[in-house]
Amino acid sequence: MPGRRLAGVIIALAAVVAAMACGGDSTSDKTATVSPPGGAGTPAATKASGTLTLATTTSTQDSGLLDVLVPAFEKESGYTVKTLAVGSGQAIAQASRGDADVVLVHSPDAEKAMVTAGEGIERTLVMHNDFIFVGPKDDPAGLRSATTAADALRAIAAKGATFISRGDNSGTNALELKLWKNVGIDPKGQSWYVETGQGMGATLQIANQKAGYTISDRATYLAQKKNLGLEILFQKDKALLNVYHVIVVNPAKHANTNVVGARAFAAYLVRADVQTTIGAFGVDTAGERLFVPDAGKPEPVP
Repeated sequence: MPGRRLAGVIIALAAVVAAMACGGDSTSDKTATVSPPGGAGTPAATKASGTLTLATTTSTQDSGLLDVLVPAFEKESGYTVKTLAVGSGQAIAQASRGDADVVLVHSPDAEKAMVTAGEGIERTLVMHNDFIFVGPKDDPAGLRSATTAADALRAIAAKGATFISRGDNSGTNALELKLWKNVGIDPKGQSWYVETGQGMGATLQIANQKAGYTISDRATYLAQKKNLGLEILFQKDKALLNVYHVIVVNPAKHANTNVVGARAFAAYLVRADVQTTIGAFGVDTAGERLFVPDAGKPEPVP
């Protein structure tokens, strides 16, 4: 009898172990196929989520570059990017108030002031292009004969030819005002000097309507050239260099800053494959690249 009892116990224990094993397999299967909250039926996303606010200049928007870069970043990162496309000065002001997480702008003096004030960190070189003088085909001020940007401005002032300024504290506007100051001319208040207070695309359209001159970044002009009667009348002066940097808003100053997302976007812009995309942008539509990728290179200087 004792032997029979022992055999019975052994058989019972074996049955329990087998049942536990089957139960464990069943539990594992259910865990692997469980739906996330909301019943989507697929595993929960592992990418980042939430909103990242980018304050940037209108040239990155009007040229179409952001239409290429931002959707690709959103797809791979999981972030939703809210873009504020304004003049560089306004973009920096917004970021300095904590209304943005990261900025992509082209106003070096204002950028350096932002970092010095502690509002921005990790200012990083992304790309460059240049500014150009555009105007009506008949070129009443004779800019085609100018040898420097200073000569071009003097010719416009001497002729009293219509000049359309953005007048919006943008990087383009800052460069323009610096050039006027360098030649000792204050154009404000002159009958021939018109300030739009608008972005580059809108300013080009107004210059086109008024048959006036303006200074534009090359990318926005080339992207909109087919809709304009304006021609490039002066270019290739070192004083017209146009450099873009990305800056992360300082989380020590603004606690609500999405610094993780900001750093992810900054790293994305300077990544080798994205730099290649930037360098190729515009070749198939405008016939030439609109931006020169600069990540990892020495800072361009005039």
